[in-house]
Amino acid sequence: MTKNNRKNDKSTQKKRSGKNVGSLPGEKEAVGLRVIGGRLRGSKLQYAGDNRVRPMKDRTREAVFNLISTASKGKHVIDLFAGTGALAIEALSRGAVSATLIEKHLATMRNLRMNIESLALADFCRLIQADAFYMARHPAELQVPTHLPWQVFCSPPYDFYVEKQTEMLEMLQLLYENAPEESVFVIESDNRFDFGLLQLAEENDLRRRSYPPAEIGVYQKCRVQNAEFKVGSEITLNFAF
Repeated sequence: MTKNNRKNDKSTQKKRSGKNVGSLPGEKEAVGLRVIGGRLRGSKLQYAGDNRVRPMKDRTREAVFNLISTASKGKHVIDLFAGTGALAIEALSRGAVSATLIEKHLATMRNLRMNIESLALADFCRLIQADAFYMARHPAELQVPTHLPWQVFCSPPYDFYVEKQTEMLEMLQLLYENAPEESVFVIESDNRFDFGLLQLAEENDLRRRSYPPAEIGVYQKCRVQNAEFKVGSEITLNFAF
């Protein structure tokens, strides 16, 4: 093999190895993307191949729902950056009663709608094609129930925590302030986000887990009267997860 042929062969190999799931147009199944638990366990989800969508890995999603245990039951889900809908669908499979899924991009929304309809979840879901930051600032347009606690999923592109940090923190704070008591927040980022920037009361008891490259933070808006006060005003909460 000549020197030029070797270069061409290496160049071809690099191009092939660099191809990812989202590099080709059209709808396709994401490898391993399925519902992990609950009544829809094993159901496959479709992925449109949009490079802007980064579905949470199955193993990470399983670990997250093991962490929050039965916290989905009886709650209304708000999926801020819905993508494939995997997080909201997982929560519905595990006992959530309804969901609001926000997705800005049209092509991704088409794929999301297909996943919801294929699993016969349309009657339980409201799909909103809009900017999540805008919707958080306009709760009247969000139109989520206030008689049920929420389960809020925030799993945006990781760069948002750097490029749009102010907007991210404002959005999470507004949702926290408007959320009913006993609402649960699940935040996915990478290691560039400082969870200490979240304005949480001591009793919210932020729980952290690392599933590289994902960093997970979980906290609950709790009733102070559910806390057990110990010596030195230390607070221990009886979480449901």
